[in-house]
Amino acid sequence: MKKMKLQNKKTSLTTLFVLAFLFVNSIFVLAEITVSAKPLHKVNADNQTENLTEYVQTMAGTALATSPDAVKHGKWLGLFGNTIPAVTTPFAMTQWTPQTQLSETKCVPPYYYKDELFSGIRGSHWISGSCTQDYGSVTIMPTSGSLNTKPTVYQAKFSHADEVSTPYQYSINLKKYGIKTSVTSTDRCGILEFKAEKSDSIYLLITPNSDEGEGSITVDNKSGEIYGFNPVHRIYQGWGKKAGFNGFFVIKLERLSNLGGTFVNDKVSLNKSISNKKNIGAYVGFKMQKGEVLRIKVGTSFSSIEGARKNLQTEIPGWNYNEILAKNKAQWEKALGQVKVKSTNEKDKRIFYTALYHSMQQPRLYNDVDGVYPRFATQYKLEKVAAGNYYDDFSLWDTYRAHLPLMEIIQPEFVNNMVQSLIIKGQQGGYLSIFPCWNSYTSEMIGDHSTSVIASAYLKGISKSNKDEAYRLMRQNAFDIPASRADYEDGKGRRALDSYLKYKYIPVEDSVPDAYHEKEQVSRTLEYAYDDYALALMSKKMGKSADYQTLIERAGYYANVFDKEVGMVRGKHIDGSWVSPFVADKRQYYITEGTPRQYTFYVPHDVQGLANLMGGSNKLEASLDSIFSKKEYWHGNEPSHQISFMYNYTASPWKTQLQVRKILDEAYIDGPNGLLGNDDVGQMSAWYLFSSIGFYPLNPVSGEYLLCSPIFDNVSIQLNNGKKFDINVYKKGSSSQYIYDVKLNGKSLNRSYIKYDEIKNGGKLSFFLQDMPDLNWATGADARPSGMSK
Repeated sequence: MKKMKLQNKKTSLTTLFVLAFLFVNSIFVLAEITVSAKPLHKVNADNQTENLTEYVQTMAGTALATSPDAVKHGKWLGLFGNTIPAVTTPFAMTQWTPQTQLSETKCVPPYYYKDELFSGIRGSHWISGSCTQDYGSVTIMPTSGSLNTKPTVYQAKFSHADEVSTPYQYSINLKKYGIKTSVTSTDRCGILEFKAEKSDSIYLLITPNSDEGEGSITVDNKSGEIYGFNPVHRIYQGWGKKAGFNGFFVIKLERLSNLGGTFVNDKVSLNKSISNKKNIGAYVGFKMQKGEVLRIKVGTSFSSIEGARKNLQTEIPGWNYNEILAKNKAQWEKALGQVKVKSTNEKDKRIFYTALYHSMQQPRLYNDVDGVYPRFATQYKLEKVAAGNYYDDFSLWDTYRAHLPLMEIIQPEFVNNMVQSLIIKGQQGGYLSIFPCWNSYTSEMIGDHSTSVIASAYLKGISKSNKDEAYRLMRQNAFDIPASRADYEDGKGRRALDSYLKYKYIPVEDSVPDAYHEKEQVSRTLEYAYDDYALALMSKKMGKSADYQTLIERAGYYANVFDKEVGMVRGKHIDGSWVSPFVADKRQYYITEGTPRQYTFYVPHDVQGLANLMGGSNKLEASLDSIFSKKEYWHGNEPSHQISFMYNYTASPWKTQLQVRKILDEAYIDGPNGLLGNDDVGQMSAWYLFSSIGFYPLNPVSGEYLLCSPIFDNVSIQLNNGKKFDINVYKKGSSSQYIYDVKLNGKSLNRSYIKYDEIKNGGKLSFFLQDMPDLNWATGADARPSGMSK
């Protein structure tokens, strides 16, 4: 009671501070600063059934970001969302996209919004929102008139007015050829429809897109089949080596063609098969009348031609294009409908459902309909899943933060499949993979976030089987260095683990040479500390007390790269001296894709411990204020994603509500340039999804979600256990954005977070918002989320 009276005496001074802060940040005009006198009300939900796919903007992220902070902090390639307008089903094997770029080059997606030349429909394995490369892809291009196989000639100029793009269908009117082309898909297959707008000869050009000049394609006119493959090659660790599997395809023609052959560049041949040359392809020709429709269907596989054929026979046995289209649309309506938001702001709903669509691109389905898939990190051997599905293309440095935690809520069975896939990879390859893509080791990025993802799933009860094997693999990554130098160079094990264990941080003298991201010693230290914390929680739950004590101590190693003199993390030498000069706001070699100021806040498991190093929670708050006031916050890359929520560990959680609203408003735009950085397999999108509905997993493995103020009036999450978690927002005024109360099932929470079990069990979370910050809401020490030092 005494503490409360003292706090009330300070209210007038604090209110003046708040008014000044709001003025500096240009959040309100003067008329909006007074608490609204309007009666408390709940916005009525629209009960009408919505066509949620209409809100999805598949082109979002395909154009260049132009906002000032993007230009300041991002690099050229990083200014694209690097998404594609994918026709797909959630987490499908293959995405079908219009192609405006001919190669499978790293960091170049198949489609850019700025491009004007269309060169086909690609069956793509582009990792959505990434700066990686496509692989094992095949492209089908329709032309008319005379046959020409030279890309610079057959490409067709188009405008965006000629396109219609949705998650379940892409259509384009190719005026150059008088052909309307459409595609829809299933999990592993696609079906295309070509409608002749004039009577003419029509040719289909099929190209396996191998930048390596490898692969094969065969035309069988008698069976109406074209089949082939495109070998997959690794990048990062093992760059250029064969990944040990291919992208296979089988194309079935609805009607037979007497005309068909192969080509290399612009040289056409009647030969029915061609292999291992650059720019190879096949063609078939038809005479078509105006209004006539030709259909083809394509099966894909990572296992074999026969696997692709079997996938096609199972998923698209007939030729009813509209039936497949309707099924695809229904899948997306169901998937998007798991989270229903209500708002009078249609723009926010478009951004939300576009983000939800982007969050369901990868990890990628890898097994055929019969369960067969290519064995991980092995040369051309096949395995078969015993149950469920096998997945790959995990962009784990990005997705462990919010993307996979989102799936823990809305699709926990899918998360269990992913965890089992990661365990299988560890068993087949010998080590748990740091960043598995192309069904191979990569050691791309830093940290060991397979550990975070697996531990989180077990701690939440999502995964239950193979617990001992999962722990063995995680522990091996944390404690052991591969005995074979060749295994380490191939990407197995944590990078620079020997230095981390010896010095309790990674000194700058260790340049981490066997990694695509070399050096970055401070960031590695911070992220290993978090992964050690995740494994410590797992070891504690399993009763492994000795491991727990060791790992929880290692979870504190982040403090060894924090320089109290500058109040930030800093490069450190073996002798304990700091790297000089210290530059806080420019990229440094010992930091990953960021600056020392930005990476200082990466201690998700021990924010209070970080605050203590800084000199207390008030110092943490001042440091957070500084990154925003100096405009050094950069939302376009993951190291900053937790920063705005860290005010929940201070006496001013209202600043989280303020800054998150600003980021939601400024960093996500309605249109093709809607993402100011690589979406990274949905992490940028998942941040929006969480933040817009009122909570975010700053420390994903903890099962705690830090609160902010929702932008939607009502949110309803359909859980897989048949229950619903509803979020309702009550405002004192139309512009209210600050929390003065939060109730869970009618009872005030009196804390700045909610728990996984509280969401999983269903119920109602109610936010009460006003125009001014409530200086007393969730400010006590007990109101803050947990962590090592709490």
